[in-house]
Amino acid sequence: MKNSNSSLEFLPTAFILVGIPGLEAEHIWMSIPFILMYIIIFLGNGTILHVIRRDVALHQPMYLFLAMLALVEVGVSASTLPTVLGIFLFGTTEISFDACLLQMFSIHSFSIMESAVLLAMSMDRFVAIYSPLHYAAILTLPRIFGTGAVIGLKSMMLMAPLPMLLRCLPFCGHNTLSHSYCLHPNLIHLPCGDISINNIYGLFIVTSTFGLDSLLIVVSYGLILHTVLNIATGEGRRKVLNTCGSHVCAVLAYYVPMIGLSMVHRFGHHVSPLLHAMMANAYLFFPPIVNPIVYSIKTKEIRRGIVQMVSKKRSRV
Repeated sequence: MKNSNSSLEFLPTAFILVGIPGLEAEHIWMSIPFILMYIIIFLGNGTILHVIRRDVALHQPMYLFLAMLALVEVGVSASTLPTVLGIFLFGTTEISFDACLLQMFSIHSFSIMESAVLLAMSMDRFVAIYSPLHYAAILTLPRIFGTGAVIGLKSMMLMAPLPMLLRCLPFCGHNTLSHSYCLHPNLIHLPCGDISINNIYGLFIVTSTFGLDSLLIVVSYGLILHTVLNIATGEGRRKVLNTCGSHVCAVLAYYVPMIGLSMVHRFGHHVSPLLHAMMANAYLFFPPIVNPIVYSIKTKEIRRGIVQMVSKKRSRV
């Protein structure tokens, strides 16, 4: 460890990760559901990406944003995979300081991207419902890909200062984290110096991304409902609302676990560590598992593409 000016302060060379508190002896068995979850995540989101890529008819704004969502969910899951499987399969609980900061950066960057993509998808649905005749003219391919590039760049630029701010803080003997991966709300409790700047900047990130995105999503759906109510027939209303059903499920799958985890981190200092671990796992694993299933079931075009892909593979066999 690198000593600082005080013998009590140091910059840790590594952090200790915790799997499922209280179930350390069962980690090899706990690896089975995690492996299954990763298989579902990569297979499900990979299938969505493959279907959209190969079907030219799906090269439309709605499905291109869905492809972005699947891509960032793969990114979030890939960021957690090395430490999660390392703990449960091989008992590797140590992660280097720099690797931990890199994992934290990756997880939160992809999470910010996911929130922004959900906002873009809600805006896409609003334009499609409010102005269907101008939909293709407004959401052109260059604008869609430009939106994706801006989302990725903005997320990484917002997250870049956090690892540097953490490196500037003194640590005083605490280097055990309460999850199987590195999250900023967990890391920020370990330093013994003044963390006010880190807290202020972390709050700025949360309000300017998740807070603003969720507010704009609510506003967009308020406008969608207002537009739908002006449709004369009940059948027309049902058709229009049905196009938003999958996205509403995706929004709920993302924001409900995130709000729960935030509440536990902020107010649950005396609750069981097991609850902390379960909420963190729900936040990171629930959306990537649920969304491909929901979109495969509720989106006719995606479902048709999957059926065609499976049929072609069977015919080759």
